[in-house]
Amino acid sequence: MSIQDKVIAIIAEQAVLEPSDVTVDSTLQDLGIDSLGLVESIFAIEEAFDITIPFNANEPEKSDFDISSVAAIIAGIEKLVAERDSA
Repeated sequence: MSIQDKVIAIIAEQAVLEPSDVTVDSTLQDLGIDSLGLVESIFAIEEAFDITIPFNANEPEKSDFDISSVAAIIAGIEKLVAERDSA
């Protein structure tokens, strides 16, 4: 399973949607994911990929991790996985 497929599956599970309902152009808001769902998604993604996402749930706008769309989240995770693998 690719990183993209795994991230979409995790986000779909948090949004109680089918993975086919989640597109890379979707925003978390489009998918009905609130701040609690976002935090749960981040924890699930961190666990699935064995990474730490630099995200401050108290001040998401100040985070270095882009959560503006599913595509941005996937790109950020791909970067973190690559950094983990090169360490």
